[in-house]
Amino acid sequence: MFARVPNPIPARMKGLNRAEICDTNFIEFVRGLGQGPAGAPQDGAPVLPGSALDARGFRELFESQLVSRHLDLMARVLRVQNKVFYTIGSSGHEGNAMVARATRHTDPAFLHYRSGGFMAERFRKLPGMDPIMDSALSFAASAEDPASGGRHKVWGSKPLWVLPQTSTIASHLPKALGTALAIEAGKRLGVELPVPGDSIAICSFGDASANHATAQTAFNAASWTAYQKLPAPVLYVCEDNGIGISVKTPGGWIAESFRNRPDLDYFFADGLDLAAGYADVQRAVEHCRRTRRPTFLHLRTTRIMGHAGTDFEIEWRALEELCAVEAGDPLLRSAQIAVESGVMSADEVLALYERTRARCFAAAEEADQRPRLTSLKDVMAPLAPYTPERVRAEATRADYAQRRLQVFGSEASLPENLPPRHLAIQINQALHDLFCKYPDTLLFGEDVAQKGGVYTVTKGLHKAFGPRRVFNTLLDETMILGMAQGFANMGMLPVPEIQYLAYLHNAIDQVRGEACSLQFFSNDQYRNPMLIRIAGLGYQKGFGGHFHNDNSITAIRDIPGLVVGCPSRGDDAAMMLRTLAALSRVDGRVCVFLEPIALYMTKDLYEAGDGQWLFPYPAPEHALELGQGRVYGEGNDDLVVFTYGNGVPMALRAARAIEAAQGWKVRVVDLRWLVPLNAAYIAEQASGARRIIVLDEGRHSAGVGEGVITALVEAGFGGVPLRRVTGADTYTPLAGAALLVLPGDNDVVSAAAELARG
Repeated sequence: MFARVPNPIPARMKGLNRAEICDTNFIEFVRGLGQGPAGAPQDGAPVLPGSALDARGFRELFESQLVSRHLDLMARVLRVQNKVFYTIGSSGHEGNAMVARATRHTDPAFLHYRSGGFMAERFRKLPGMDPIMDSALSFAASAEDPASGGRHKVWGSKPLWVLPQTSTIASHLPKALGTALAIEAGKRLGVELPVPGDSIAICSFGDASANHATAQTAFNAASWTAYQKLPAPVLYVCEDNGIGISVKTPGGWIAESFRNRPDLDYFFADGLDLAAGYADVQRAVEHCRRTRRPTFLHLRTTRIMGHAGTDFEIEWRALEELCAVEAGDPLLRSAQIAVESGVMSADEVLALYERTRARCFAAAEEADQRPRLTSLKDVMAPLAPYTPERVRAEATRADYAQRRLQVFGSEASLPENLPPRHLAIQINQALHDLFCKYPDTLLFGEDVAQKGGVYTVTKGLHKAFGPRRVFNTLLDETMILGMAQGFANMGMLPVPEIQYLAYLHNAIDQVRGEACSLQFFSNDQYRNPMLIRIAGLGYQKGFGGHFHNDNSITAIRDIPGLVVGCPSRGDDAAMMLRTLAALSRVDGRVCVFLEPIALYMTKDLYEAGDGQWLFPYPAPEHALELGQGRVYGEGNDDLVVFTYGNGVPMALRAARAIEAAQGWKVRVVDLRWLVPLNAAYIAEQASGARRIIVLDEGRHSAGVGEGVITALVEAGFGGVPLRRVTGADTYTPLAGAALLVLPGDNDVVSAAAELARG
């Protein structure tokens, strides 16, 4: 084997651009290599004695490295001319091209942003694809960018199974594991997968990201799965460059942290040396594919040219240290191998280097001339697709009658033939129906299987449909939502349960930063169809506190593209579930079904035993339109109350008291759909209203009520006498004190009295 690369060029002055220095270093280093031995190794022969990499493989990997490097250099030059808009580069990480070469283009890949080498090499897997032009279009934010349509600089490709990622630290690790689990689950269920059954999921990240809580939860879940002898073929590739922006990783930390972690199989490969590292990369990939176990590939890399174009390392890093890092440039080692093995002469290396530079700059100049996004409509086009006719047809499709009879037992036992029931029972019956309708539906979460959930809402599903479709997870909401994305990636319909609304907050980025952003950043080429069930809101009696009586839904109101429905009664819940499932199935939408815990078992409305909050189950051909509310007291205009969830029975009780006290005819409007709010429907219901109350059981600040009032004001109803009744801006205390911070019947009656006084 050859000696390591010597320190190539004496240190330049501090004021010079380090990208220029790295460029010059390479050229001068190659010029100093000489012409190498006569007689190049044959394509099938090892590039070096004992290497697992043959001459052809080395040559192609080297070309991919050069493509990645010159895309970085091009970006640094043209960014100042506003021709490209992204300068976080891959320089020093080009060895990840080996991972691309050792894997298949049908292995779903979730990539670190320093993956230029990987992408350049994966482009070889399919004929007729151009890594340089595709990347240039992405750098230029061109509307013709085949990955994101100009919405972000992402590494992504639909035909190459690279799912676009943004830069949220480590947030892609849970869904990579989820995808690996989904490949195996799909085979067990007999689902037709979009990738071969022996595929693995690939996920790359940096050494700094490995410390993030989201990364650690993914590693733990992978080990937890393997510990139970369950297959989880995910290849985690930690590209260890020893630094995160400016924070150094302690020497040896990654190896010590992961080498002996139980049930996470550790491999090391030198990503700075193609000839030495390739065999180890191959071993890791083959191990993961053969054993179907989670595998950790520790890939040695470096980082040159800083974190991004705006990172002037010389301002915070010693010049001697910078020069030492630049001396470890993997392209210097590749050039050395090329020349000293006889694969290429020094002149050929330099000619290839300059040809690649010219191609990258030419592609960038061409991309700069291509159209960019110029309208809000175009920007938002892939964010929230909605095809009402198709969704309606899917939601009301009822061609699974025979399967329903098998599950429910007989015609007489079908839920629509049973007496009126309360909310929890009807959600349960609707879930049974969805499982009959969609054989690839899976429901999972904490305690949902044999126990049937904390409130027995999922009771019987495990028995009826088996442990492959209904199963418990570890107590980790981040991983639950990551798994859901994996199942969605593999074409299934996941129905994850978040046990309480408060438990969502520590995992919300899996919805906001990952699940809901995928359609946007992939230009609707990839989708995350899922139906997330969340139990929440206040008024739960007997116990609770701020976790079990959490009324804060602000976080989910703020997520672009998300759909949120909240029922107040059982028949609505069944019809809304059908619509949400259809939205996921037809338009790929991420949907949340927010279930009011306090209404699960509610049977009475006005008095104990009146049974007025029990409703017949709607047959499968009935569903709701997105945005369609429910009106009580149609035509009553003296007072209109807008509300949702627990507020609906509360408003109806208050309406009776208001009618007795004021003589008003009251109309109550159940919004049912909280995101997106149907502003047109709100305006329609406000038309003719003499007075308005907005009853929001959420908090005073940033609640649904603010959105309702905004819709009213923007529609011209700002002059109508109005009051808002909300919860307080506080955490919910335990026991009876909870009712002090939540709105009640009397608060609505008092607001009406204020309106009466003018």
